[in-house]
This record gives sequence, structure tokens and C-alpha cells, in this order.
Amino acid sequence: MKWDPAKYVQFDDHRNRPFFDLTGRIHADRPARVVDLGCGPGNLTASLAERWSEAQVVGLDSSAEMLARAARLAEVVPGLSFEQADIATWMPTGETDVVVSNAALQWVPGHRDLMRRWLDALRPGAWFALQVPGNFNAPSHSLMRELAASDRWSGKLGGVLRGGETVGEPGDYLNILLDAGYAADAWETSYQQVLQGPDPVLEWVRGTALRPVMGVLGSEDAGRFESEYAAALREAYPSGPHGTVFPFRRIFAVGRKRG
Repeated sequence: MKWDPAKYVQFDDHRNRPFFDLTGRIHADRPARVVDLGCGPGNLTASLAERWSEAQVVGLDSSAEMLARAARLAEVVPGLSFEQADIATWMPTGETDVVVSNAALQWVPGHRDLMRRWLDALRPGAWFALQVPGNFNAPSHSLMRELAASDRWSGKLGGVLRGGETVGEPGDYLNILLDAGYAADAWETSYQQVLQGPDPVLEWVRGTALRPVMGVLGSEDAGRFESEYAAALREAYPSGPHGTVFPFRRIFAVGRKRG
């Protein structure tokens, strides 16, 4: 699945806020190595390097397109580097002090089991922080799944989209951290995002949730699917005098390993 960095950062004000709400709860003092799992275009990873200026900060992502954009930041921000890697096969090294994953683990099947292995491998005093979208049962996603499962599209899109089981609830991640011996906190926030322009919710999901569908369909079918889906989104998220309100639930968990 290819990513479009320009499309992804189109709503960067809204997409960036959960990252800072998450990392604001990490109270590491002088970490030696910080890893950002699923770093995307790297702009948020760069903020970690600026915060912890003495640390080696590494952003990992599987997308060559995202990393090509991120590479520009590594040239100007001291201590910052990026690597192409699959989160599903990554393991922390012994000197890793902080692991951050912001809006990435929802793309990794079995990520809760991976998380348990990562937590076990981190050394005492290390921090782990994650944020995942909690909106898989929202109209933006349920309407997409319903359309994909319709007679017209199921032959081409069967099994492409996942449902509410994609991520856990805050309590699931809290218990994983506690069971691993971490002092932990988990919470959720629903951001009432006000989007502007025509079909803004469609524009939003084009950068993320819609990409698996577009990766399967040819250009003609993709246009037809988008047209049908956009009509359903306009009804679910009507435009108002201030724009289109798009509620977005996010799930957070942060922990520090005891010992």
C-alpha cells in the first residue's frame, strides 16, 4: 500500500494534536535512544529530537514515500535519523529508553502481542507510549465497510477492510502495561474537529483509512466507489455554518517500566 505524504499532512493541525497530547505524558529526563514506530513524514519525530537534544532519535516506517520526505529533516536536525523497517519484525535494543507509536499500530495485525514482547524487552526505567484511532465504528468507517460489502463491491473488496476489533480499548492497553510491570496510564479523547471545504471527511480518509480500498481498485472503479461513499458521508456529516464537524475518538496509553 503506497502512502501520499502530502495528502497525509493536509490536516496536520488535527493529526498532530494527539501526538503532543500523548508525548506530553512521557516524563523521561535524558534518554539515550528514542524510537518512533511508524514515523510517517517525520515532522513529529523531529519534535522528539528537538525535545531531547542529546538523544539518538530514530524514526521507523515501512513507506519509502514517507521516508523520502522525512530524510530532509534528518539533514538539518541533530541526532535525528530514519530507517525503513517493518514494525511487525522490530524489537527494541538494550539502550532504548523511549518508544513512541502514534497512529500506526492499527495497521499492524496482532500488535497487542507485539506490544507485550516490546514491553518485556525494554529495560527498567524505559517509557512506552501509544496512540491509536478509536473510530473504527464511527460512520466514516462503518459506511465504508457497508459499501465495500455491498453486492456491487464485495467481489473486489471482500476482506480488505477491518472493523472495531482492529484496536483495543483503553483498558486493554492499560492492562498490558500493568501486567508487564509498568506504572501506566490510559485514556481516550474525542476531538470535535471542524473541517473546511467540499467533502472534507472524504479528503480526510483519503489520507488514511481509504487507502487500502484505493490500493485494490483501478482508477475507474476507485472514482465510482469514492462518489458513492462521498454521498453517504455528506449525509452522515452535514456541513454547517462553521464547517463540517468530524468527531474523532483517539485511544492513548503511556507507561514507565518499574525496577
